[in-house]
Amino acid sequence: MTMLLARRTVQTAVRTKCCRSFSASQTQLNEKKGLVLGVFEKEGEEGGLHLTEAAAGFDQNLSGKLSELLKISGPTLKKGKSRIFYGIHKDFPCVAVVGLGKTSAGVCAAENWDTSKENIRQATSAGCRLLQDLEVNHVEVDGCGDAQSAAEGAALGLFQYDELKTKKRTKVTTQLHGSSDSTGWQKGVIYADGQNLARLLMEAPANHITPTAFANTIEERLALHADRVTINKRSQAWIEQQQMGAFLSVSRGSEEPPVFLEMHYNGAPDSKQAPLLLVGKGITFDSGGISLKPSASMDLMRADMGGAATVCASIVTAAALKLPVNIIGLAPLCENMPSGKATKPGDVVRAKNGKTIQVDNTDAEGRLVLADALCYGHTFNPRAIVNVATLTGAIDVALGSAAAGVFTNSDWLWEQLHKASVVTGDRVWRMPLFQHYTRQVTDSQLADLNNVGKYSRSGGACTAAAFLREFVTAPHWAHLDIAGVMDNKDEVPYLRKGMSGRPTRTLVEFAAGLAHSA
Repeated sequence: MTMLLARRTVQTAVRTKCCRSFSASQTQLNEKKGLVLGVFEKEGEEGGLHLTEAAAGFDQNLSGKLSELLKISGPTLKKGKSRIFYGIHKDFPCVAVVGLGKTSAGVCAAENWDTSKENIRQATSAGCRLLQDLEVNHVEVDGCGDAQSAAEGAALGLFQYDELKTKKRTKVTTQLHGSSDSTGWQKGVIYADGQNLARLLMEAPANHITPTAFANTIEERLALHADRVTINKRSQAWIEQQQMGAFLSVSRGSEEPPVFLEMHYNGAPDSKQAPLLLVGKGITFDSGGISLKPSASMDLMRADMGGAATVCASIVTAAALKLPVNIIGLAPLCENMPSGKATKPGDVVRAKNGKTIQVDNTDAEGRLVLADALCYGHTFNPRAIVNVATLTGAIDVALGSAAAGVFTNSDWLWEQLHKASVVTGDRVWRMPLFQHYTRQVTDSQLADLNNVGKYSRSGGACTAAAFLREFVTAPHWAHLDIAGVMDNKDEVPYLRKGMSGRPTRTLVEFAAGLAHSA
């Protein structure tokens, strides 16, 4: 009992001291500078903490004051939790200490990710947000033994779409504390910036990101890399010339003209290696067309171009990283709207490869625009094809927000995508491509294919993938259905609520892996 009273007396004294220091450091606080440091839970010792290298150096400069404060300020600092101290260092009026979990954490086969990297992302995100809430506008961040993951957590955690609000959050700049791995830090910043670009595009209202505005935004971003990138914004006349009847059938109900965006990143111009082809569904608003969606949550369909957003952001990121690989990106962009010109349920349209499609549900439009894009993409004889789309609500039912579904005809391609996702923590999960599903879309009353299949409510994600496979002849093709990971509520701790931009970092890591294995 005496020890307990003594401990409480010390805690009260330290809190009083911290409060006095806080009051005394108001002038310093106006400088808006903060620091994020990490601590691990010590293995085999209940309540024990192990400071990171940067935190230990900081503690040594303060003659052990940080360790003392951590011991007496409350329970053990668990993974993802944070604690803030005021006025303990003249250069940093605010110091956030964040929990990194166990030092032994690594790749977890059960979770299909690197737990250590995820812990670091979560921790640095929590620390930076805590300081942002205090209106600190410059934060130095502990690399925590993995500077790339620390940078990703910081930059992803601080992002919030407030472009159209009068009152905005404090803008925070971040930098690595010390110089342990500045290269890794910068790489992490670029990875996170790529995902944040996808989030920006997906979150913006559909009247701000029309097909034309989307294409112009990507053109502006890629202009910084004009020596390695060429971009073509194909018009409706070009789309008609290419006989992309499936794509045109979706766009015809809207007053906004369609755009077929084509990007070539030449990161290895002298390489004889065939290019990687990335194709993204670009429905900038999906009302469902004549098969109108319910009004509840229809506003979220501004992000139905998430496939195009992640693909384009991946190419922007690859260019920023100067990855030694050639990538071609295709984004068929349009709106899916009801009007007197819109496609009607039961209409039959003809795709670029000549196959006819009975459109029984105009809300199953993503597969139509992708069909023509995939046909066109084959003309480049790519090394591999990866298409990305917020394609079906069925994948959300199947996997939720834990992982993007992958349908592929190639074990090699699956292994490359899966390996990349373990590193990024933005997971993928393989789904079946059985002939069972193919028979459901090829059994059509009026045409070669039906866009929803025989049993529209059963295996919807699988029949959609089977439909796309009818437009693929390449031996290495993968379809990523990202509808379940389109937005974030609270599932990914280092992303705020809103559109997620997933799986941009996985696509970049995948492309980087191909570059290094070429």
